[in-house]
Amino acid sequence: MQNVLVVCIGNICRSPMAQALLEAALPGSDVSSAGLHAMHGLPADPLACELMAERSFDVSRHRARQLSMDMCQRADLILVMDRAQRHEIEDRYPFAIGKVFRLCEHSKQDVPDPYLADREVFRKSLALIEDGAQQWAQRISRVASR
Repeated sequence: MQNVLVVCIGNICRSPMAQALLEAALPGSDVSSAGLHAMHGLPADPLACELMAERSFDVSRHRARQLSMDMCQRADLILVMDRAQRHEIEDRYPFAIGKVFRLCEHSKQDVPDPYLADREVFRKSLALIEDGAQQWAQRISRVASR
């Protein structure tokens, strides 16, 4: 699992936060993020930046980018925020079936989109993202150590 791709809708809230957490948890892996309907070139949401800074992560240099076929081909694992995103990727890129999973697959939860919501909604989404990232990092590390 050298190449991990994290996907959400706009690539300015959930996926940049997940990318930063997974990068820290998976040294030596290439972790990137993109959006199904990215707000191309926009920075991470200010609340995402603020909450991540509180955890000593800097996502201020992040810029949103659109998901592409090439990204999906290069990825060993594609992590999405909800079932609808999983289905959209698999419909667009059938070759990706089998490597697309929800970030919170282990807890069978979707990560709600906090875009334009208040700090508490962001905090709840980030808590799910932190849990999902930790679960995937442990799972990937176990597979890599075999």
